[in-house]
Parts: sequence; C-alpha cells; structure tokens
Amino acid sequence: MAAKKLCDTISKELAEEVQKWGCMKQTGVSLRHMMNFGSTASPRNLLISAQFLHKELPIRIARRAIELENLPYGLSSKPAVLKVRDWYLDSFRDMRSYPEIKNKNDELAFTQMVKMIKVRHNNVVPMMALGVQQLKKDWPKVDYEDLREIHQFLDRFYMSRIGIRMLIGQHVALHDPNPPPNCVGYIHTKMSPLEVARTASEDARGICLREYGSAPDVNIYGDPDFTFPYVPTHLHMMVFELVKNSVRAVQERFMDSDKVAPPIRIIVADGLEDVTIKVSDEGGGIPRSGLPKIFTYLYSTARNPLDEHFTTTDVATSSTLAGYGYGIPISRLYARYFGGDLQIISMEGYGTDAYLHLSRLGDSQEPLS
Repeated sequence: MAAKKLCDTISKELAEEVQKWGCMKQTGVSLRHMMNFGSTASPRNLLISAQFLHKELPIRIARRAIELENLPYGLSSKPAVLKVRDWYLDSFRDMRSYPEIKNKNDELAFTQMVKMIKVRHNNVVPMMALGVQQLKKDWPKVDYEDLREIHQFLDRFYMSRIGIRMLIGQHVALHDPNPPPNCVGYIHTKMSPLEVARTASEDARGICLREYGSAPDVNIYGDPDFTFPYVPTHLHMMVFELVKNSVRAVQERFMDSDKVAPPIRIIVADGLEDVTIKVSDEGGGIPRSGLPKIFTYLYSTARNPLDEHFTTTDVATSSTLAGYGYGIPISRLYARYFGGDLQIISMEGYGTDAYLHLSRLGDSQEPLS
C-alpha cells in the first residue's frame, strides 16, 4: 500500500527501493561501542564508520518515510507532514546515489554529505508538531486517548531521529583535529553530571528571568568529583527541560505571593547501575488525571507558539520547544536511547519530583523499531 501511495509523487523505481530498504534489519549500537570504536579515530576506523553509515542510514530513513505515508486520521496528508516526508525521501535518495566508499577521499566527501543531511532534518520536530496542530484544528474535540496510535508513531519516529542524528553527529565529530579533552566525538568519557546540571539550570533560569523578571533559585546536591561517560548535549537538554518546567511552575505560583519562592532542588546520585538526577519543585504539582498527558505530544500547559498564523516557513525560525508540549516526552526518549528513563511523580497542591535515570554501564543497545 505504501509503495502505491509513494508512487503518486515519486518514481516507481524510488518507491520500490524505499520499500526494499525499509524491510532490511537495522543494526543498533551502544554508547560503549561508540566510545571504544571512536577512541582511535584512525583513517581506517573513519572509513569503517562511513561504510557502516552508508548501509545503515538508508534503512532507518526508508522505514520512517514509509511510516510517514501511513499515518491515521489523515495526518499523512497534512502539508507539514508531507514536507517532512520529502526531506526523508531526499535524504534516502542522496544516500542511495552515493557510490561505494573505498578510500579517504570518498570518506571525506561522504562525511560532508551526511552533514548536509543532518542540517536538512534540523526542523523535523517543530514541523511534525505543526502537522499535529493542523490535525487538531480539523478534530477540535479529539482526545489524546483517541490518538494513541499517533503517539506511538511519534515516539518511534523521534527515537529513530535521535539515533540517526547521534550516528551522523558522532561520525562527523570524530573528524575534529583538536577534540576537547576526554571527548570521543559527542561522548565525554569523564562527564560531570553536576556541572551539566548547573549549566542547564542557569540556562533555564535565564529564560525565566527574561519572561517574568525574576526566577527561583536552584540548589544542586551531589559529589562534584563524580564523572561517568555520557553525551553532555543530551543530558543538558533533559535537565534544561525539567528545570525550565519547575522554575516556571514555582514562579507562577509565588509571583503574587508575599512568600519567598522556594528553591528547586536537584540531587545527583551515583548508583552502581544508574546515575539518577532528581529535580524537585514546590510549584503546586499536577493533578493525577493530568500526569499521563505530560508524556503525550498533544498536551501543554504553556501558551502554544504554533497558532493558526504559524506556517511551515516560520518553523525554521522557531527555536523553542516550550509550548507545544514536546520537551518532556522527547526528554524521556533521550533518556531511553542509552538505556535510561524519565519518571515524574507529583503531589497536587504541593509540587513535582522528576527522576531522570541514566544507565552508567553504557552497554544497552539503541532501541530500534
């Protein structure tokens, strides 16, 4: 069915090739494997890495292109979703038309091409959000329970995107002639979770200060000397999202009060299997009925920036994830990508505790679907 629909807009040969590659088996990698392999960024290893991507990326990209064709409730036909599908088809075409990689020159040219593919897909998340918004306008009474299928698709789709960007980003970063100390591509072999939490909290407070004129304090507890291998950009994004939600909730709750806004507390605990980061606030909490919704893609308590005046071209200039309710579900995907998780427990009338679990073993394979 997908091939027939794809044939309406692209050549029969390309549609058949997308089908063929979409049925092939994906190969997952682990954080530890990426770290061990990348620790020697020799020309031979870079060649092997490029050859792996040359075969692996078309499989992952084809799977998503096929899925984008077959979404329920007419989501596939929304202009924003069609645009995303075209990006995936363009990237598939680029990958498949690239010849075999045999030497260093081939490898360097291939690296430039995958860099361009990564840039092409920069705005996939807000563009898909716009597609979902377009769907919600057609179905104003739709309940998030009715759209379970779409949520499951978006979880798979965004998880796959995290994997594709990690593989490309890691390969590209291994070419850095002067990598920062203790860094193997995107991976920091001695990352301090306390340090990342501090930076992410400052960034989140900065946004709150700009928006409200003041921001609650953030107190961080844990061993400042503790380090473990992880991807700092991933951790920064997750902690930033959690702290941003907490500072906003506390700020709004205490804005007109004569009481001093209580600080957000971050605790970093290093267990044998997991590093757990707990973000606690006294922002009033979330009703129990609302808790399942915070992990969906159709729910947000913030003002929505994707209103009816928002077009596909505006997406390119939109840098915020706040407002279309994607920060929390996508943070959970980032945590799960390397074998961790994100849990949120709330006391309505008091506050919320978020538990971010990160696997410190680094040996879990990417969750592929």
